[in-house]
Amino acid sequence: MRYVPRKLEKVVVEAAGSFASVVLTGPRRAGKTTLLRRLFPKAGYILLEDPDIQARVRSDPRTFLEQLKPPVIFDEIQNTPELLNYVRTLIDRKPSRKGQWLFTGSQEAALMQGITESMAGRAAVLQLMPLSMAETSKVSLLYGGFPEVLARPKIRGLWFSSYLQTYLERDVRSITNVRDLVTFRRFLALLASRHGQVLNKSDLAAPLGISHPTLSEWLRILEMTGQIILVPPYFENFGKRLIKSPKIYWSDSGLACHLLGIHSAAELERSPFLGALFEGLVASEILKAQTNRGLRKELYYFRDQQGLEVDFILPRANAGLWLIEAKAGRTVRTAMASSVLALSRALPKPPDKMVVVHRRSGTSHSTTAIAPRVEAIDLEQFIEKLD
Repeated sequence: MRYVPRKLEKVVVEAAGSFASVVLTGPRRAGKTTLLRRLFPKAGYILLEDPDIQARVRSDPRTFLEQLKPPVIFDEIQNTPELLNYVRTLIDRKPSRKGQWLFTGSQEAALMQGITESMAGRAAVLQLMPLSMAETSKVSLLYGGFPEVLARPKIRGLWFSSYLQTYLERDVRSITNVRDLVTFRRFLALLASRHGQVLNKSDLAAPLGISHPTLSEWLRILEMTGQIILVPPYFENFGKRLIKSPKIYWSDSGLACHLLGIHSAAELERSPFLGALFEGLVASEILKAQTNRGLRKELYYFRDQQGLEVDFILPRANAGLWLIEAKAGRTVRTAMASSVLALSRALPKPPDKMVVVHRRSGTSHSTTAIAPRVEAIDLEQFIEKLD
């Protein structure tokens, strides 16, 4: 698979022209290093997962940096976060030089803490998720968006198995002392079976025989390494009792399918998880559209204790709210609009748009009005509207 131009490219270039440093976060193997090396081909490259490099950094960080000729790409900076303090010193010596220090990292929360403490005002922080459907038509429910899976779809199962093993050995163990990796691996599979559901910690902790604090820590690890999406509930003064826990999705639908044991398109069509997987894909594509423009992630859902539920509420700059229902079916029915219509009547201000997003039909690609102010469009058309 040839290099696929990324939507984030323009934002990265603009950031490098305005800040001395650019930090690119995101899940492992999402394409962060490839993107930076493509945009800055003359920059030096340092892989901070190399034990010899780590030893040199920790023994004499000043000498290590002074021997480099910027611009330099530091890959996986979370392995030596102490380096940021010394880079800050070099930036402050020559504050007018922009785009000299380029970092990638797979642990967003830890990186943000280090940047807040060491690089405030000196670094632009961006996030790169796996490929989106706006970037390539090869992205799908079954294969997800990781570039290497899309480049070699025949080894999908082996790639995801290897990815999980690498993730467990490198990321999980480097963040926290998970003594029982076997149980953690079971936790990943169990969490996949809760894809698209409201987070219930007791429901997850009990089958694994772990405590709530342990479960919370494991969820934190997955979120900070970009593996899961937690969609919070939308709070407004509706005069109703609302569900307050977030909904949980795996960030990549291909990885979710692998964890659920779904290995073919036929199995996916028969799977009871099809609807939840499609819903998660819609959530992921919305968030990719935001991060690819350098925006913060902002997506909500609505559910009250009377049973009214809308899959997603999307605030749009200068455009009010979008109410979104995700339906894995290809046949559009009027009843699919009932939830967004009910919620629209409860909102203090009418939503700007109400949409039912469905899978593309082989016979019709047109937008369909299925209720007053509610349109049904396929996912591909919806993604175009996001741009």
